[in-house]
Amino acid sequence: MTGGEAQSRRGREGEASGGGSGSEAPSGSATGREGREGGTGLHGTIQKYLSDLIYGANDGIVTTLAIVSGVVGAALPARAILILGFANLVADGFSMGASNYLSKRTGRTAADFARRGKAARYGVATFLGFIIAGVVPLLAYLIPGIVGDRFLVAVVLALVTLFVVGASRALFSEETWLRGGLEMLVIGALAGGVAYGIGVLGSGLMGNGESVM
Repeated sequence: MTGGEAQSRRGREGEASGGGSGSEAPSGSATGREGREGGTGLHGTIQKYLSDLIYGANDGIVTTLAIVSGVVGAALPARAILILGFANLVADGFSMGASNYLSKRTGRTAADFARRGKAARYGVATFLGFIIAGVVPLLAYLIPGIVGDRFLVAVVLALVTLFVVGASRALFSEETWLRGGLEMLVIGALAGGVAYGIGVLGSGLMGNGESVM
């Protein structure tokens, strides 16, 4: 009887030991996940701000392409493209970055002030993504020696960049790179087409070259 009880006790102790080992696995898994999310160095920094960079880049390209298309549709001079394009890059990029910062900041406690510093870095990431990608359509009017229709070159540059940036969303979302790229390609094409049409309409209503002042 004593031997049976001892054997039963050993069995229970073995189960408890096995259960303890099983409970340690999630902890190790969580630690591994935290390690991947908290990467260090340049790679870790890029991963941390990747979504803000990409969404800023998407808006930057679409907005600049719309401005270029509208100016060309209105048959305004090329310098108007550069003036309006760069004015939009700085003003709209700053607005997007500030909006991202304001959406992430919280109250006024000491911990909140620390979070504000992090929120500011996310805002800077959005601003940089907007500026860097948004300048792509303007390159067609900045690079000397381009033969042919510069507007066509600007459209091709913008659409290719939109597809690449849209496809990059697959790095932090569940959608496929093809779907993400095609979605941004279609959105950019529609925005450019609408802006071009409005430019043509506005030019026809006000007269080509007529001052609005």
